[in-house]
Amino acid sequence: MVNREELLRTIEKNSRIGVDELAVMLAAPEIDVANELQKLEEEGIICGYHTMIDWSKTSIDKVSALIEVKVTPQRGIGFDSIAERIYKYPEVTSVYLMSGGFDLMVMLEGKTLKEVAGFVTNKLSPLDTVLSCSTHFILQKYKDHGTILTKKYDDTREKITP
Repeated sequence: MVNREELLRTIEKNSRIGVDELAVMLAAPEIDVANELQKLEEEGIICGYHTMIDWSKTSIDKVSALIEVKVTPQRGIGFDSIAERIYKYPEVTSVYLMSGGFDLMVMLEGKTLKEVAGFVTNKLSPLDTVLSCSTHFILQKYKDHGTILTKKYDDTREKITP
């Protein structure tokens, strides 16, 4: 029997890990691990596999922004309909319903600050249920999805002891 929680935690950190290695780590037969992965995919628990890229280390221009959005929920539907309208835009990478002063948090990517600002001005703000937006550009990512992206430099200074 495969420990589902341990399996999910392991592949969440490294989706490239092979079934054979997972089987060893979980002390379970490979066929059981493969079957469990298939079940998790069919049940919609595993929704996809992703590669995390540190775009700042490439020559490709990419700007990320976090937009807080205050909306008027629709009667009988709540926030689902407006969230769906927003997440269908290709530049939107994530949409979250959240507590606090704003209702939705929208993460998006573009090539330039102007492109991202244009999305907010021309596509997001004009939506009929959107009351206000607050845009925050991501200047530096230090940790993303549990992975540290910045290189930690070792202190190479000589230690002086009294």
